[in-house]
Amino acid sequence: MHAIHQYQEFFITYLKKQNINKEPKNLYEPVDYILSLGGKRMRPVLTLLTAEVFDANYKNALPAAMAVEVFHNFSLVHDDIMDDAPLRRGEQTVHEKWNLNTGILSGDAMLILAYQYFEQYEPSIFRDLAKLFSRTALEVCEGQQWDVDFETRGDVTIPEYLKMIEYKTAVLVAAAMKMGAIIANTSEENANLIYDFGLHLGIAFQLQDDYLDAFGDPETFGKQVGGDIIENKKTYLFLKAVAFSDAKQAQELKDLFAIHSNDNVEKIHKAKTIFNQSGASVATQEAIKEFTFKAFETLEKMDIDSSKKQVLRSFGENLMGRKV
Repeated sequence: MHAIHQYQEFFITYLKKQNINKEPKNLYEPVDYILSLGGKRMRPVLTLLTAEVFDANYKNALPAAMAVEVFHNFSLVHDDIMDDAPLRRGEQTVHEKWNLNTGILSGDAMLILAYQYFEQYEPSIFRDLAKLFSRTALEVCEGQQWDVDFETRGDVTIPEYLKMIEYKTAVLVAAAMKMGAIIANTSEENANLIYDFGLHLGIAFQLQDDYLDAFGDPETFGKQVGGDIIENKKTYLFLKAVAFSDAKQAQELKDLFAIHSNDNVEKIHKAKTIFNQSGASVATQEAIKEFTFKAFETLEKMDIDSSKKQVLRSFGENLMGRKV
């Protein structure tokens, strides 16, 4: 086993060796650009880490890890277009740096490129990876559509929201881990348990993202703080605030999220004030802990050394305390 920062280094070295910058340049330069912007590389790191948890060499998992990272960034390119987001990881989004059509087409190319990385595996492994990936990719699209639908709905429930973030975010984290298990040829039970571990951790990660979107430090968060508020996204923070507030305050928040304001600074300030006063910000932090601990519970059922369980637990604990 290696340290997390070592898996990041292994993956970045592999990434830099990929020949992505091909012709036509206006198709491939945006791909190279978004992949070079950095980020935590959490998903590919989890693929490499999981392969070694189940006694395979991380090198065997590098193509699958690359597929996960390319797909994740494809989804970000298209998400940024849908959200009209100006920044990604502190830099211009692809559609802002180039144009809308380039963002759409380069994103499409990334989806195909992701699949091609599985071709490096023998047929039985390729089949299992591709089946998992296809299911996951479709679930991510379903989650994204729910996210869009929720922006214009006034009756979104917390269970519906949790299902949405499970599909939009958590299933890819879970799949990234299960891919490592598939490559390592571990038992079906272990592969399913590591998927559940990743699923709960992914939900906790997204709830943390929701929290940081409102209360994160702009210097470290890398995205526009308050973006969810500006876009009227019914996040966990919003739903808990509505549930915890009195009728007057709840209506004020709903009215705030029913318009696109000309003064986004004031809108963000008002929303954050209600999030804090209602107790929604504390409730969101508690939910992050709850789903992280659910992930830890699956570790106890896994047939691996206790030292490897501790590596996975430490990763979850670090995610829970992140500021980026």
